[in-house]
Amino acid sequence: MYVPALALVDARSIVSLASPSAVKCDQPGAVCQDPRFIGGDGITFYFHGKKDHDFCLLSDPNLHINAHFIGKRNSNMKRDFTWVQSIGILFGKHQLFVGALKTAAWDDSVDRLAITFDGEPISLPESEGARWQSKSVPSAFVVRSADTNNVMVEVEGSFRITAKVVPITEEDSRIHNYGITKEDSFAHLDLGFKFLSLSNEVSGVLGQTYRPDYVSRVNVGAKMSVMGGEKEFKTSSIFATDCAVAKFKGINGNNEGQDSLEGLLELPSLSCASGLDGRGVVCKK
Repeated sequence: MYVPALALVDARSIVSLASPSAVKCDQPGAVCQDPRFIGGDGITFYFHGKKDHDFCLLSDPNLHINAHFIGKRNSNMKRDFTWVQSIGILFGKHQLFVGALKTAAWDDSVDRLAITFDGEPISLPESEGARWQSKSVPSAFVVRSADTNNVMVEVEGSFRITAKVVPITEEDSRIHNYGITKEDSFAHLDLGFKFLSLSNEVSGVLGQTYRPDYVSRVNVGAKMSVMGGEKEFKTSSIFATDCAVAKFKGINGNNEGQDSLEGLLELPSLSCASGLDGRGVVCKK
């Protein structure tokens, strides 16, 4: 049995294949809720971006991660309520996509994850601990952290990401005045990032906070510390490396497959024996 090397990981973050880590929204590297970040420096801040746009979370010479934001406009505010619906990861010549499928009524027993590697959907049994490993890149693998809606994605020596699909509940909507309707639960991702080989020039909304010389730009005394700089972090698509702070030097493939990914999040394309439809990590054996 192949077991990934974990020599670079400290004891607090070791993940067994049988019980992968769940998303922890109270630790450095967390991107949760609407969206609330905890930087590599331990400082908590919010970056709201803009709904239906993509933003660079991290850019380094060997790794680039973008996020697609969904959201709703509150007429009483000057900004959108936003959440991270999907992320696009580039490393070397490869592209890895993790997203939450658009969902009306939420049922946690129904898997709403979409995952692709180099444009090809990844399918896993709906069973905690189920594992997929790339044939072309043996260091890249995906492990389910629960039967549905939870996965860990790792490329050895580079990064480990935990992702969970969560909805906006009626209670959340009432408390925060989100205005969520039964037609769309605004399923989105709660994320935890662990980086293993970043350079000192790393940038991006989250990435910059890992630089040894980084000084936080947010007002830590504010009730809600907000990170600005939307223009410098905005990118043209989920796999684009054209944000103003881009550092990535890998081969991007000219964003091939972007159109199919946008459709992936909207339209079902795979019928399961259970009668559920979806795409990506969706079907039981």
